[in-house]
Amino acid sequence: MPLCQSGRFGYRRGDAADSKQHSSGDAVNEQPAKRPIARLVARSGGDDVVRIGAGRDWRDPYHWLLQLTWPRFFLMLAALYLAVNFIFAGLYFVDLRGIGNARPGSFGDAFFFSVETLATIGYGMMYPQSFYANAVMTLEALFGMMSVAVFAGIVFARFSRPTARVLFSSVAVIGPYEGIPTLMFRAANRRHNQILEAQISVAMVQNETTVEGRLMRRFHDLKLARGRNPVFALTWTVLHPIDEASPLFGRSPQEIAAGEIEIVVTLTGIDETFAQPIHARHSFVAEDLRWNARFVDILGWTDDGRRAVDFRRFDEVLPLGD
Repeated sequence: MPLCQSGRFGYRRGDAADSKQHSSGDAVNEQPAKRPIARLVARSGGDDVVRIGAGRDWRDPYHWLLQLTWPRFFLMLAALYLAVNFIFAGLYFVDLRGIGNARPGSFGDAFFFSVETLATIGYGMMYPQSFYANAVMTLEALFGMMSVAVFAGIVFARFSRPTARVLFSSVAVIGPYEGIPTLMFRAANRRHNQILEAQISVAMVQNETTVEGRLMRRFHDLKLARGRNPVFALTWTVLHPIDEASPLFGRSPQEIAAGEIEIVVTLTGIDETFAQPIHARHSFVAEDLRWNARFVDILGWTDDGRRAVDFRRFDEVLPLGD
């Protein structure tokens, strides 16, 4: 979607590292250093909220296991597997003579006999030959069947859970579009399929003080030029006109930073491969905004006539006039 490159509207381009300027062009000093803005939506897609007194994750183990990254999940699974075998090895070691062909005083034999029992391998070199060893073996076999069923279900749930691979631009630009100051950012589907009936909603979150003097974080919906895309396959430039009805109207970069304003984006749709609803989210804060700028055009055509998207320049912006 082409962007207007002319018609400056009073805001100066700026970022966190540059000196800030008012709409009149007068330079002002940077604000004193303060704590970074705590995002509601982190760049990883989660949140940066510390939930004090909400309970531990282990009280909701299924949800916790689904949220773990794959490396942490496999590391946790391996640690649990080793811990269980060490526990049962210790029980076998109490009466090691109850295990046939086990070497006296060998904890290793007890450990590997536990591994064989838990995994139902049963090579036959070692076997239980006392009532105590048979009782422990029965308990471990029961635990092994239950744990295999549980973790197989969790692994399947993690693989089968529909997830989105939506790419959002790391920055948003504010520049003129059709003669109106407009907030713009990009979204793209990184999968080689389509997201059907995709819908984007954008809200502004800011600090506000009530009449009673209480500080609150409030949401204000931002009206979009187009919030629905029936077939989201390539890129999507999302536009919010900053007119008199917009909560961003008349805001300077300094006011946006001082109010700890965050632009929260949520995208929902149906993945055509899974035929399941998916969602993605992102956010922009003051340091992510580029004023009087435009995105670099990334749409084009290949030599054989196919449409192409250059994701290498997905986040690139240029000052207006370039």
